[in-house]
Amino acid sequence: MTLRSSFNPHSIALPVGALIVAMASIQLGAALVKGLFPLIGAPGATALRLALASCMLLAVWRPWRMRPTAREVRSIVIYGLAMGWMNLFFYLSLNRIPLGIAVALEFTGPLAVAMAASHRPVDFLWIALAAAGLLALLPLGLESRPLAPAGIGFALAAGFCWALYILFGQKAGAAHGGGTAALGTLVGAAAIVPIGIAHAGAALFSPALLPVACAVALLSSALPYSLEMYALARLPTRTFGVLMSLSPALGALSGLCFLAERLTEIQWAAIASIMVASGGSAATSRPPPPLPD
Repeated sequence: MTLRSSFNPHSIALPVGALIVAMASIQLGAALVKGLFPLIGAPGATALRLALASCMLLAVWRPWRMRPTAREVRSIVIYGLAMGWMNLFFYLSLNRIPLGIAVALEFTGPLAVAMAASHRPVDFLWIALAAAGLLALLPLGLESRPLAPAGIGFALAAGFCWALYILFGQKAGAAHGGGTAALGTLVGAAAIVPIGIAHAGAALFSPALLPVACAVALLSSALPYSLEMYALARLPTRTFGVLMSLSPALGALSGLCFLAERLTEIQWAAIASIMVASGGSAATSRPPPPLPD
């Protein structure tokens, strides 16, 4: 078979489209969830999202058919806890700073994971770009409207949890795929739902909240997790990482279109700097060595 006959230029179009839809879905869900904050707060919104998303994912993936080992159970638990706290910290930041900036700051977590395994000279360029973007977003008194320090702290904490989510999600998901996402979401819900109930009380169970909460759970968790899993199985890791670097820009555009959150030129430049660092790190990464037979 010749190279021309084996190459299909449309072979990656569907997974690329699925990944873009997944990223846009997450940002749309994040814009939608802000409407719940005045009613039940960020902890209550996180609890509803995780509880409803776990029900959706359990119904789709039916993880009770899994037979995980003790080590896989440990990874799933850590993965689920990281997922739960990542969502809570992100919503707490979203309640204080614009969506695009929260996504950019949170993105430092996976960026750190990508850079930690390599020490080539080009990686120092990506580190410098990411650091420049991060410093431009910090409340150093350089702008007339500095960001809330608590919002920045929560976004960076979400990024740290995202890094743990990636590391332990890879270990846990290698053998069980979507079932891992379902069980991890259930673990995250078990950890965060009590916090949401303690914060929001009986308001958390109001039937009037259910339509918006279901939409948030579908857009922010159930749909993107499934689409990302489909794309990750069909795209090279490098391509997946480069495309994921679009998330901060999609977050900023979502905040602008749906929440009227306008960013300064410095903030747009900072988001672009973090995106270039993330995309460049993924594009120049080396593939892992092949496993021995």
